[in-house]
Amino acid sequence: MVERNNTKKLVIAGVLLAMGILIPMIFHTLGIAGTIFLPMHIPVLIGGFLLPPYLALLLGLITPLLNSFLTGMPPLFPMAIIMTFELAFYGLIASLMYRKFHLPSLLSLIISMIVGRVVAGIVVFILVSFLGIEMNPIMFVKGGILTGFPGIVIQLILIPSLIYGIVRYTTINFD
Repeated sequence: MVERNNTKKLVIAGVLLAMGILIPMIFHTLGIAGTIFLPMHIPVLIGGFLLPPYLALLLGLITPLLNSFLTGMPPLFPMAIIMTFELAFYGLIASLMYRKFHLPSLLSLIISMIVGRVVAGIVVFILVSFLGIEMNPIMFVKGGILTGFPGIVIQLILIPSLIYGIVRYTTINFD
């Protein structure tokens, strides 16, 4: 039973990883700005609710890097590096808040989004401090929130609804 459960988790992670590559590709093909609608964030955040913390973290780490290598979006440096940490913490914190601390999905989502943005700001600060890149961490986070506001609203509406439906109407179990 344990092996079957692990297989199910890996399959879910693989499907979400594929979605994390395909959805942004569709957005870019249609000329829809990913920086506004944040299409890569959605599968990772969903993974935070459906996967254990270590797999949700791994999904967040891999998705932006794989996107960068396969499609060139986001550019590897500095955006994919920043997003790697941001999305890793989205997945990790959503999983911990929802699956381990049993917080409601909306609250878990909000907390993970805040922590992910703070981590992105910290990564920008580190890049500025040690590599001398020309970015302001506060302005980066503020700009990301303002530019991505439509995507944030979509996430706040879509993800809790999807999680409710998945939990209520599927056999995906939460151990």
